Amino acid sequence: MPVPNPAALEFLLQRQSCPAKTFTLPVPTRGQLLPLLTAAARVPDHGKLEPWRFIVLERGAMPRLAALAARRAAELGHDAEKTGKGRAQFDAGLLAVVVVASPRPSDKIPDIEQTLSAGAVCLGLVNAATAAGWGANWLSGWPSQDRAFVTEGLGLGPAEFVAGIVHIGTAPATPPDRPRPDLSRITSWMVA
Repeated sequence: MPVPNPAALEFLLQRQSCPAKTFTLPVPTRGQLLPLLTAAARVPDHGKLEPWRFIVLERGAMPRLAALAARRAAELGHDAEKTGKGRAQFDAGLLAVVVVASPRPSDKIPDIEQTLSAGAVCLGLVNAATAAGWGANWLSGWPSQDRAFVTEGLGLGPAEFVAGIVHIGTAPATPPDRPRPDLSRITSWMVA
């Protein structure tokens, strides 16, 4: 017989992201962040490959990454709007965790399962941070897909990529809930 955890289920049913641009200080200390990373790493990981890793972006790293995003935008010929969007999360960032997908060679575990595991780490981190009382927001943006940016700015290897950038801070207020999926539209039931 299952042992329910109503509080955990209620938390998941009410969970929502807060916009990272609204976060203020304080942010988690390294000591407060470690349990959140530990919780995030407790995801399905077939073959125990750990096909992901973390890069913690503290406040001092943000101006360098914002400048790099602006430089890359100029090199790529992006317009002002795209340039601004690319650097905005670093301009306003107080603390973020880059979840790096780091696929491992495996004859048994396909790359897609490893990628999905990295995505689960992102959601696990958002949930852990929110459960700990912080605001959390999973972002990406064009710089996270730009090979030159992730190589120079984050030190990613050739086979690695950014699964997500999770910003964590103090949320000023709970935002209004957004419309949620209509389960009757997206769920089918197979009985035979």
